[in-house]
Amino acid sequence: MVPLQMDIIYLENSGFAVQTAQHTLVFDYYQDTSDTIAKLLQKGKLLHVFSSHSHHDHFNPIISTWQDQVAAFFLSDDIGNVGISPEKIVWLRPYETSVHGNLQVKAYGSTDLGVSFLVEVDGWRLFHAGDLNWWHWKWDHKYNQVLAQNLFEKEMDKLEGLQLDVAFFPVDSRLEEYRSIGVKEFCSRVNVEQLVAMHTRGERWSPPTGFFAKGKVVASWCPIFSGDRLQVKKSQRAATEF
Repeated sequence: MVPLQMDIIYLENSGFAVQTAQHTLVFDYYQDTSDTIAKLLQKGKLLHVFSSHSHHDHFNPIISTWQDQVAAFFLSDDIGNVGISPEKIVWLRPYETSVHGNLQVKAYGSTDLGVSFLVEVDGWRLFHAGDLNWWHWKWDHKYNQVLAQNLFEKEMDKLEGLQLDVAFFPVDSRLEEYRSIGVKEFCSRVNVEQLVAMHTRGERWSPPTGFFAKGKVVASWCPIFSGDRLQVKKSQRAATEF
């Protein structure tokens, strides 16, 4: 049996282009100094575009200029009117679902603006966290630190036990020694084969020894430069229900 293959191309911040057998997905496009998107558009690739929220480092209105080659835009409803034909937009709030051909999408919540995305396509199950994270700022008031933890734990209760092939999750270096607490909790509560670190602010990250629960094997990748690539392969399996 020929294994499934996925190509992941890092754009910048939390932006990625993902190519499966029949689909090209673009998540949280912000900017792309590698010209990856321009090359995909030149090749006539039909895209599905996801924007988790309206922060400038996750959303760039230039995506509206791609619409002739976009099958659908899945946008958090905080983004607003962006000059895209209404028939191509799927507005999503947390816990809403959408099916577009062979592509299934469910929005989950965030601990900042907008949503996170669970996507099932071509035998793969992906999760893009957007700005869902345990945002523990050590200089912040204790009340806000507790609130941040509670918000994150509440969302993790909804994600508990998910089976994921690939998860894109923030590991923000500005959180300093607390940059990994969110991703560690996430990986302890879901089952993920390939972790992709994002929102790193240009500082490389790798999980230290003993980071994952005993017996758990999680591959990790932390891209730094726009255009960095990862190829992921796995055995084929039947699609599962959300």
